[in-house]
Amino acid sequence: MRYTLRQLEVFVAIAQHESVSLAARRLAMSQSATSTALAELERQFDCQLLDRIGKRLKLNALGFQLLPKAVALLDRGEEIEELLKGQRGIGSLDVGATLTIGNYLATLLISDFMRRHPGSRVRLHVRNTASIVDRVTHHDLDLGLIEGDCQHDDIVMQPWVEDELTVFCSPRHPLANAGEADLEALMREDWIMREEGSGTRRTLDQAMRHRRGRLNVLLELEHTEAIKRAVESGLGIGCVSHLALRDAFRRGSLVPIATPELDLTRQFTFIWHRHKYLTTAMREFLRLCREMTAGVQRSDEIDLPAVP
Repeated sequence: MRYTLRQLEVFVAIAQHESVSLAARRLAMSQSATSTALAELERQFDCQLLDRIGKRLKLNALGFQLLPKAVALLDRGEEIEELLKGQRGIGSLDVGATLTIGNYLATLLISDFMRRHPGSRVRLHVRNTASIVDRVTHHDLDLGLIEGDCQHDDIVMQPWVEDELTVFCSPRHPLANAGEADLEALMREDWIMREEGSGTRRTLDQAMRHRRGRLNVLLELEHTEAIKRAVESGLGIGCVSHLALRDAFRRGSLVPIATPELDLTRQFTFIWHRHKYLTTAMREFLRLCREMTAGVQRSDEIDLPAVP
């Protein structure tokens, strides 16, 4: 073959970062060596794989075709290298998880994965749904665990377990005694919400899509725990996964508000790129995820260590 795996590695890194300098830093190479490797690959085949747009390098049509094939080949190459070196473990894995999954499930899954496969390497990236989807489509992540749906031609989706959002308030809030609220009451309240692009916000917006008027969003926060603290302090009411609220409800620091007019159910979903080679590590991690949720209908039924 007229190309090397190193040349493909350089091409993938530049395509992902849209920058030679950032790719060089990731690969621990000099910037000149990184540029030379890409230029040599293009020269050998008399082609161009990326176009320069301003200060960014963007994939052209040929580059888009090559990227998933190059990533798959590098993944297979890594498995071969691990086998030949006789290393323990089943390779490396880059997992992206949305905040609810990342904070309450993914760390336990990764801990279990590492115990079963010592020597394997796992990196967890916790972001909102929009960010995880974007990084999977650009091959920055092997696997994504997201909340809700994803509409992208290059993404494969597999349902995992059902989840449900719950509206909640401080025990000192007037709605705490009522225990239930209709839409009219909800429209009068101040809300502490997740940001646009999060699966939680999208589910709530979807549930409200046929309702007249808009909720009064007092504050947008990117972290579930920050929303819980803000609601506990009496700033307003919130809406996050019941999974994230179980211990607070048990302690009595937060109170659920029933909302029979709103459908707040959603699905936790596995995603990966359509052209992604499913490595042994990916298949094993997916198996452990399904093992964790075997026999449960909803995420808040998963047996997790209680927070004191």
